[in-house]
Amino acid sequence: MKIIITGAAGFIGSAVCRHLLRETNASIVCLDKMTYAAHPDTLTHIVDGHRVVFEKVDICNRAEVERVFREHKPDAVMHLAAESHVDRSIEIPGVFIETNVVGTYVMLEAARHYWSGLAEERRNGFRFHHISTDEVYGSLGETGKFTETTPYAPSSPYSASKASADHLVQAWHHTHGLPVVVSNCSNNYGPYQFPEKLIPLMIINALEGKPLPVYGAGANVRDWLFVEDHAAALVRILTAGRIGEKYNVGGNAEHSNIEVVHTICDTLDAMLPVKRPRRDLIAHVADRPGHDQRYAIDATKIKNELGWEPSVTFEAGLRRTIEWYLTHQTWWQPLRSSIYGGQRLGLGAADFARRLEVVAS
Repeated sequence: MKIIITGAAGFIGSAVCRHLLRETNASIVCLDKMTYAAHPDTLTHIVDGHRVVFEKVDICNRAEVERVFREHKPDAVMHLAAESHVDRSIEIPGVFIETNVVGTYVMLEAARHYWSGLAEERRNGFRFHHISTDEVYGSLGETGKFTETTPYAPSSPYSASKASADHLVQAWHHTHGLPVVVSNCSNNYGPYQFPEKLIPLMIINALEGKPLPVYGAGANVRDWLFVEDHAAALVRILTAGRIGEKYNVGGNAEHSNIEVVHTICDTLDAMLPVKRPRRDLIAHVADRPGHDQRYAIDATKIKNELGWEPSVTFEAGLRRTIEWYLTHQTWWQPLRSSIYGGQRLGLGAADFARRLEVVAS
């Protein structure tokens, strides 16, 4: 099987590539625009020009996307390319609309035209797997979990763009018959995650003795999913999921943000003792606009139909993540010095645009 993976140099995409190489005989076409959140070191050790090839392509560039389909003749697509940080979507929503909505449309159309020209046997085996987020469902109260039939209620520009993409994928299936599967995951964490996200930001700030900014009281709850578990689930959905269906993927690990930060601090204190406990670095800051209170995934369907469930506990996964950032400082230190220094995002488009100009110069 040959698979095009969009966003392959990103956090989840690169984890999927590594899983495929370890566990399957698939060959991979790594397609990535190489934005700020993509890191070449996530792929350099696996791209060999034979089983794994790399294409630097913007998914919004239809001519280039169609060329990739023609030249590589894939059996499947795993569409992970997306702008994903909620705070950035508050400041520059147009980028999210372009990549997540228009880019998904381009991928769907290119896939449809390619698929329609395949011989019957290959047409029947083709799959387009669209990877999405639980944020499309909105916010939960103190009880309940998201299921595959939960109505969409996105509340941020990011989640609205992903909800739009989800609807496009389902529309291309129902209208054109394109064989699709959709998955919606909870919050991922693990090695190679860009430092703007909560867990790597807290780890790195704590290592540097800098404040640990927690939005509001830190009571917002997320279901945490170790990225390697997620990669295994995605491959399982691609190969065994039912056409036209969607599958929720969760980690069965609900924790509030403040609990996560406390655990990071305590783990680092045990591994690298300092004079003052790192919890003293916690600084409660103004909450994010429209911050959803709670997410929780009901992953019963994927467990019952496909036999997948998370294998890594949150405690074990978080420790593995902390250890990775400790031993891979040469990976994240250049990012901190040149691309993202840990500053608060979501403060306004003008300020964000100014900071981007400084980085570009």
